Amino acid sequence: MSAPQYKTVNFTLNGVETHKMIDVRSSLMDMLRDNYSLHSVKEGCAVGECGACTVLIDGEVFNACIYLAVWVEGKEVITTEGLTGPNGELSEVQQAFVDEFAVQCGFCTPGFVVAAEALIRSGKTYTRDQLRKNLAGNLCRCTGYENIINAVETALERHHAAKVNAKVE
Repeated sequence: MSAPQYKTVNFTLNGVETHKMIDVRSSLMDMLRDNYSLHSVKEGCAVGECGACTVLIDGEVFNACIYLAVWVEGKEVITTEGLTGPNGELSEVQQAFVDEFAVQCGFCTPGFVVAAEALIRSGKTYTRDQLRKNLAGNLCRCTGYENIINAVETALERHHAAKVNAKVE
């Protein structure tokens, strides 16, 4: 067995340029939790199947448990913590999850919120069936998904309405 190798990784985390010396075998999830105390990135399955560790990397959804930390070199990583506003106000998606009671135990919520944020940022509109398919990489053991889909739908509607209102003004 060889000794660990270390490398400095330079990337943007939740809008802040950062660098960290890490073991090259570390997952992004471990780095975010252990080195940055970002505990919204949950370890559910550790094999990329449950979505509890979902993050955005350069705007795309990834499971941080199966993504090596060294791969974020030069990239932008966003976690649930990075979605709040400058004064701690909730994002559209986070507020919709509150408004639609889309949380029970809360373990899966950060992953769903980040995945939903990617849908919002796409600028597209989605049917309920398309939302279900796009969120299929995130698993919930408590809610039956109905309120989660309602929350994402609400966030999308609010986002599109805000864009229309901004154009009118």
